[in-house]
Amino acid sequence: MFVGHALLAFALGALAAWWLGLSRERAVQLGVIAGLFAAVPDVDIVYAPFGLLVGAAENLTADGFWETANVVHRGPTHSLLLGAALAAAAGLWASNSRATRIGSLSIGAVLTVLTGAVSGPIAGLVMLVFVLAVLGVATVAQSRDVSPRTVTGLALLGLLTHPFGDLFTGGPPPFFYPFDVTLVAERVMLHPDPTTHLLAAFAIELATVWLAVWTYVHLRGYTLTGLVRPRAALGLGYAAAILFMPAPTLEQSAHFVFSVLALGVVGAPTRPFSDGVDWLETVVTGLAAVSIAALAYAMAYGAI
Repeated sequence: MFVGHALLAFALGALAAWWLGLSRERAVQLGVIAGLFAAVPDVDIVYAPFGLLVGAAENLTADGFWETANVVHRGPTHSLLLGAALAAAAGLWASNSRATRIGSLSIGAVLTVLTGAVSGPIAGLVMLVFVLAVLGVATVAQSRDVSPRTVTGLALLGLLTHPFGDLFTGGPPPFFYPFDVTLVAERVMLHPDPTTHLLAAFAIELATVWLAVWTYVHLRGYTLTGLVRPRAALGLGYAAAILFMPAPTLEQSAHFVFSVLALGVVGAPTRPFSDGVDWLETVVTGLAAVSIAALAYAMAYGAI
């Protein structure tokens, strides 16, 4: 889902910009910025080293690492309230005046102190990294002559769509942190069978990737059908995997995810890249192979 957050925001941002009459090139550029903002909440992955250093030095094991990790992951950085506040800070920062940047830093400082007071020093350090990452993306946007208002809008799009993407694969984030208000209490189950749920969640992720790829391909003036090569049909052979590996679930999915994604190599060209289309053919053909493989596996699983 790490990739899906960014790609969904990219597609929505780019399509919105295009529908509003901006050039195709500018629409892609704004979509990329929206995608960067959407990726930022997952900088909370830095929580684990902080946690090990601050409060769990005695648990220097793989289990201890992830136990510490889960304390903060999908926490304050996934709050809609904090995300909205930081979107405003991003817009102020992109204004590039002394007064607005002081205001932006003030918002970041308040959120960092608040998070540290509510959830402890580890969360406070994570929030500081989150703030700096958001301002970093705002700096990139400002360097591309994106207006402060547009930066705010793109930040809102990225930061506020991100938390909802975690509802199918993890525990619901605290949408209204720091307030103790529950918007969604449990993971959204797509099917009572754990393997079918995983396959459905994987299908949603693939659909998100396809939306982003179609958006880019369309805005660059190509068509998906013109970029898919027949060798993508090799993905059909993945149905046989049902005989050789245990049925995957969210808790034990690595063997499925990595093996099915490996089929994307069929998209690699049979000759060196010769022009701008070759890499698009690689991506689209590889993605088609993975999609066919996932569908074939799902049909085989449903048949047994």
